[in-house]
Amino acid sequence: MSELIKHECGIALIRLRKPLEYYKEKYGTWQYGLNKLYLLMEKQHNRGQDGAGIVNIKMELSPGQEYINRHRSIEQNPIKNIFEKVAKGIKKAEKNKPADADIRWIYENVPFSGEVYLGHLRYGTFGRNSIEFVHPVMRQNNWKSRTLVMAGNFNLTNTDELFERLIALGQHPKAYTDTVTVLEKVGHFLDEENQLHFRQYKNSNYSNREISPLIETNLDVQKVLENASKDWDGGYAIAGMFGHGDAFVMRDPSGIRPAFYYYDDEIVVVASERPVIQTVMNVKSESVHEIKPGDALIIKKDGSVSSKMIRVPHTRRSCSFERIYFSRGSDKDIYQERKKLGNLLSPAILKSIDYDIENTVFSFIPNTSETAFYGLVQGVRQYCVDWKIKELKERNGSITYEEMVAVLSVEPRVEKLAIKDVKLRTFIADDASRDDLVAHVYDVTYGIIKENTDTLVIIDDSIVRGTTLKKSILKILDRLNPKKIIVVSSAPQIRYPDCYGIDMAVLEKFIAFTAAIQLLKDTDQQQVIDDVYRKCKEQQNLPKEEIVNYVKEIYKPFKAEEVSAKIAEMLKPDDCKAEVEIIYQTIENLHVACPNDTGDWYFTGNYPTPGGNKVVNTSFINYIEGIDGRAY
Repeated sequence: MSELIKHECGIALIRLRKPLEYYKEKYGTWQYGLNKLYLLMEKQHNRGQDGAGIVNIKMELSPGQEYINRHRSIEQNPIKNIFEKVAKGIKKAEKNKPADADIRWIYENVPFSGEVYLGHLRYGTFGRNSIEFVHPVMRQNNWKSRTLVMAGNFNLTNTDELFERLIALGQHPKAYTDTVTVLEKVGHFLDEENQLHFRQYKNSNYSNREISPLIETNLDVQKVLENASKDWDGGYAIAGMFGHGDAFVMRDPSGIRPAFYYYDDEIVVVASERPVIQTVMNVKSESVHEIKPGDALIIKKDGSVSSKMIRVPHTRRSCSFERIYFSRGSDKDIYQERKKLGNLLSPAILKSIDYDIENTVFSFIPNTSETAFYGLVQGVRQYCVDWKIKELKERNGSITYEEMVAVLSVEPRVEKLAIKDVKLRTFIADDASRDDLVAHVYDVTYGIIKENTDTLVIIDDSIVRGTTLKKSILKILDRLNPKKIIVVSSAPQIRYPDCYGIDMAVLEKFIAFTAAIQLLKDTDQQQVIDDVYRKCKEQQNLPKEEIVNYVKEIYKPFKAEEVSAKIAEMLKPDDCKAEVEIIYQTIENLHVACPNDTGDWYFTGNYPTPGGNKVVNTSFINYIEGIDGRAY
């Protein structure tokens, strides 16, 4: 993607199912779990660079001993910073290690030597990067079974409703965020579950000291999560641990946010992406399972593992942006899907270049569009093969050697044209200076383009705002003096805000939306804008379940190709000499390429939860009224 958009966070959970002695003997170190956590987080570094945090719980310590260790960081390289702190703490503790110390001494005295680990990588979708917003977050209590630690990849659309319900319960939440709301919701029902068991055991004449381990053994994690999540509207993959050692990872009923797990008799591993677990644990893809939508993977203190339904699953609407861009392309399915996305674009591109292979150069915008580019070239090559067969058949043996060489030599011209050159720093304050720097984000390869003759086809994952295209890529490609530049998006037009974890929340920042608005004005259809605004205002105070996405009517008068043409017109720099065309993926082709992940609300406006319609409604009102900021 040529433009950075912030997106989903990453989670990593590890539960050791054997004593530390086992790992020391088999793997040569008691730090086996800690090392695996580090690898899981580094392999998911793509999912969060604003901050990171880890927590470790020791399940078998005596009262008075510290059983929870946590480090969080918002440094430039937060993972490195965290694990340097961990290493420093271990080294400091081991300075006092007796000569005859065993693993038990390490367990009791060295931080991060417990059985349960939780890690998190953060992208700050609310733009706040204080350490207080970095996961894992904690709700502590002197009763271990009431202590809660959580980290997640989620956004809830109805934080306002949930916040009011917490107040109605008599609570006083310390912040108005979905993280605090989720933490307090789970914490409230965790307290209730504890209190229920406490009363039952107290009525059976158990002492308080006897009751604590009984609660820890019999705590109903499924019930806690069911009660806590019944009002949540949004996308989520949330991991948590209770102080006594129970752990869980729960997923929203539409399967919007991803979560995968692997376990054997030694370890349980959960992460946001399948190939991460494959690489870290050296296991085949068939051994890594997806947490089902609406389910929670529950790991009890005794090490037992089960999958329990928390919410009744809805129609699966997993985020297709995971497939197009966010997840690691090393996943076997995602790699093939990205290739397919590129391949399906080849007919439209061939038509646009009038099948002139000889005078067309194909390239891509680094880095994640490379796989789609391979699929595109594969499609063009297949056209060349079919053309060659047709030509040779039509000649019916009358072709000369030279003519045959000419026919067989027709191949797509593939070159690396755009090269990412620098990463801009935000300390440049004035717009003129910043724009000049943006123009040099990419460099180009000179000397391979036939001036005023060649067409350049360059593929990107998606075009969100179009800023980098207008201010950098098109300007720099035009220096090569091509006849035409075709920019291809392997994703369809992004038309609607996301509210489930991706930082795409403001309508006016989408070039497809601004193009459609301009088309309405150009064609004297201002009334459509006014009508949509009126309809949005009329339903502003309705329950989210009754709100309709009327913003769809902004696009209704125009074909997708008309919007694309307007986008090309708007993004073409004033001094660009080449003709510019933009080709987007179709919705139909998206679903052909990614049949199992049908979450497409940012393209179609078909939100998987009622809160999505509320968000797009509010976002349009904000646009018309000039209110800055997100709509949830």
